[in-house]
Amino acid sequence: MIWAIVALAAPALALVAIGLIPPLRRSGRPAAWVSVAAISAALAAAAVAAAEVVRSGPAVREVLWAPLHSFPPVRFGILLDGLSATMAVLVAGVALAVQVYSLGYMSGESRPSLGRYFAYHSLFAFAMLGLVLSHNTLQTYVFWELVGLGSYLLIGFWFERPAAARAALKAFWTTRLGDVGFAVGVVVLWAAGGTFVFSELFERAADGSLAGPMLAVGVAGLYLGAAGKSAQFPFHVWLPDAMEGPTPVSALIHAATMVAAGVYLMVRIAPLLAHTPTVSAWVLGIGCLTAFLSATMALVERDVKRVLAYSTVSQLGYMMAAVGAGAAGAAFFHLSTHALFKALLFLAAGSLIHALHTNDLFEMGGLYKRMPWTAATFLIGALALAGVFPLSGFFSKDEVLAGVLDHGHRFAFAVLLATAFLTAFYIFRAFWLAFLGGRDADRHAHESPPVMLAPMAVLAAGTALAGLGGWRAIAHMLGVSVSFPEGVHAGHPPAIVPVLGSAAALAGIALAWSGYGRGLWSPAALRAQLAPAVRVLERRWFIDDLFLALYRALYLVPTRIVGWFDRYLVDGVVNWVTDRTRAASQALRVTQSGRVQDALYFLVAGAIVLLALAARS
Repeated sequence: MIWAIVALAAPALALVAIGLIPPLRRSGRPAAWVSVAAISAALAAAAVAAAEVVRSGPAVREVLWAPLHSFPPVRFGILLDGLSATMAVLVAGVALAVQVYSLGYMSGESRPSLGRYFAYHSLFAFAMLGLVLSHNTLQTYVFWELVGLGSYLLIGFWFERPAAARAALKAFWTTRLGDVGFAVGVVVLWAAGGTFVFSELFERAADGSLAGPMLAVGVAGLYLGAAGKSAQFPFHVWLPDAMEGPTPVSALIHAATMVAAGVYLMVRIAPLLAHTPTVSAWVLGIGCLTAFLSATMALVERDVKRVLAYSTVSQLGYMMAAVGAGAAGAAFFHLSTHALFKALLFLAAGSLIHALHTNDLFEMGGLYKRMPWTAATFLIGALALAGVFPLSGFFSKDEVLAGVLDHGHRFAFAVLLATAFLTAFYIFRAFWLAFLGGRDADRHAHESPPVMLAPMAVLAAGTALAGLGGWRAIAHMLGVSVSFPEGVHAGHPPAIVPVLGSAAALAGIALAWSGYGRGLWSPAALRAQLAPAVRVLERRWFIDDLFLALYRALYLVPTRIVGWFDRYLVDGVVNWVTDRTRAASQALRVTQSGRVQDALYFLVAGAIVLLALAARS
């Protein structure tokens, strides 16, 4: 347990040091090394803690947080089990790779900006580690909101750019909308179960004391929070715009950290989800819809980072579909492998952008000769994302497909299989346009420095090796988790699943190769023939337009009406009273000349009036 505390405390201490020591914050490079050293310590401590869990089983350390006289007291605690330990290692590992990579990518930033950048990184790492190690729903919610703050600061790091500032606000408010459901879910489950602690909620659901509509409402509320963080339909609109942040931020947020937090939460509460079949069906359906819609939008995207962003949303839909189908273990396995190959793809994309200073795939081409290491690592990540044997994505994707099929969801299986075909097509479309396209990109482009290539090489190795025995390792870790005390079956999927999955992946790759590699068909001509459909995809199925229309109808119009009422009625009455008071004071001020004789005149006149009144009475 002490190692888990060290893992949580290390980035917090780095944040305090950078934030409270102005010379360190303004120095830039030293602040960066403090942050890197802290996250390195966190990774080492998390790895030792994970080994301790394997050897000794789950452990909990808690302290009294808030004594409540009429209700059970609220406790602050750290839950160290197979699920949280694995997630902590993933978070710290990806964060370390991204921070080391940032030493090269962000080298052009001014010193104060660089110090601020790494301070934000430390805050985000602390919040994510706190989230995955929390042992109750209320504490999870606290760190959940801190993660939202950290993501807002990182996405809007270049706040002087209007697009980045808007993207940060869009991400913040969209995820906050889902977090309203999270807060309701926390309160409802506490009211129905009398506790915030995960293990105690699981026990109450198992013995039937926590059941019925209250359980369903509580779990649905938690799912809304998870849908916001993990960009599930219709909350997915924030994630593509979040690409306005620095590319290392995109790798951090869209790999193993923020967007994975929603999937992690749903895997954590899988025992509760098992007792709410209606909510599970919604999770499955929305996951499939998210996976397919996002994959279609990636087909026409020109921005290499946005292609990866849509891919992230799609893969998160895969994971959520597996959770809804009852295969939470497979979802967590895919989360783990996705963390590696998606971080790798984002860092490789960052290497392209660093060399060419453009995100546009159609301004790239022929870069494999000038940037061979970037090309190789991008290819490894693309093959893993497509699900090609023997890379890690092949194994985890097949486990998701098998989990959905095994639980009898054939239509969902078909949708996810079609998504696998689209995934292979759009990622290899991006690969051929960037590295093997006919256009010869900037001849001054050069390979990235070693400080950027080294994290990419480590992630590429992890992507290549994580599938070999990875499912059994994940299943073993889940077996020492309070969420899966009975463990997870780690058998081989039915033969039909890898056959169909590989066929879909190879078909997508072949189609991309035939059009963008060999020119057997013309992408431009096809685009012209399918212009209406392309327009729909380019406009993101008009979902953003619908949100904008709702925003104007439900917010702007009422606020304008309220503003008119306030300006012309409320303020108008106040201003009229003020004007009348001012006019009356102007008329009366002549009676106050300040001369003594005038006062005497009025005194005598008043005395005469009083005497006259007295005489008449």
